[in-house]
Amino acid sequence: MLIVFKSSASGDVIMFEKNGKEMLGVLGKDPADATGIVTVEQLPGAIAAVKAAIEADKARAAEARHDEAADEARPSGGGVSFFQRAVPLLELLERALKDKVPVTWGV
Repeated sequence: MLIVFKSSASGDVIMFEKNGKEMLGVLGKDPADATGIVTVEQLPGAIAAVKAAIEADKARAAEARHDEAADEARPSGGGVSFFQRAVPLLELLERALKDKVPVTWGV
């Protein structure tokens, strides 16, 4: 299943359900809600929350790289990071704030 974040400010951001629910949690929304909205008034807080989560993910990744340097026998590659998944949503939120329009999902 997919979660599609929509706003008239930009194109849709489509995520697998697992990743979309993780983003909803970061946004302070109930991941169990099939539909919802980030209002214009909520956008600054949502943007700040996503930015904080991205920074926390980058810090975890840097720590993991540091740990891996000590153990070079481990295989490289780790898939898609939270940061990589969050950036398109962050851009959508920022564009929505600029245009003063909400972001919805499931509608």
